[in-house]
Amino acid sequence: MRYQRLIVAGFAALTVGSCLQFTSLADEAATPDEHPLKPAIRYAQACLERVEALPGYEATFFKKEVVGTTTISQKMTIKVRHNPFSVYLYFHSPHEGREVIYVEGENNGKLVAHEAGLLSLAGAMELMPTDPMVMSENRYPITMAGISNAVKVMIKRWEEETKYGEIEVKYFKDAKLGSLSCRVVEATHPQPRRQFDNHKIRLWVDSESGLPVRMQKFGFPKKAGAQPPVIEDYTFTDIKTNVRLTDADFDRKNRKYSF
Repeated sequence: MRYQRLIVAGFAALTVGSCLQFTSLADEAATPDEHPLKPAIRYAQACLERVEALPGYEATFFKKEVVGTTTISQKMTIKVRHNPFSVYLYFHSPHEGREVIYVEGENNGKLVAHEAGLLSLAGAMELMPTDPMVMSENRYPITMAGISNAVKVMIKRWEEETKYGEIEVKYFKDAKLGSLSCRVVEATHPQPRRQFDNHKIRLWVDSESGLPVRMQKFGFPKKAGAQPPVIEDYTFTDIKTNVRLTDADFDRKNRKYSF
């Protein structure tokens, strides 16, 4: 099957400069007979390797996603340690003061959470990551939290979509995420089809560090000319990779926490 590989130089939703050639990460192995997603997948995998090479990191995490029929937006401080996989969340909005901890292999596989204010009187709760109470505000369980897991989900989607045509892949440089200069890969399905659960996916990568900083998924517009609705939008800012995360960072007994 012969695929058309489309690279263009601008779209309205981003502040973008000229078209990006990703050199060896995305372009050198591309051939006319190769699915246009293959170079994007290789690039995403290279970015994933950069993240997974880190022992851990701390960041400000902005999450916007559709859960059921509701769009939920949250801002959190997130700490992630890769081995053993551990997550600490502190909520800034909404539910300011809420804290959540998950450590793989501990607490019988459960997360530990507590609310702030008057709700804190109920004390800490231990819940399975897929408990309905937890999933009422999340598309994915906490076991899928963090940059690397978000990129893995994107790679898996793209790998599944290499079975099909009807996709346009675009590469951009100098996209701005606040003051951050980013490279962006955008994959778009022009027409809604049963096999596609998205209209558009974007991967944003910090031009300087090579770390993924934003992963977006959009649904198909409901009518011609309308903007595609956001389904998933995960943004990581102020990423600190030089922090030394220890067991204490993922311990409810940490005196800096309010469990």
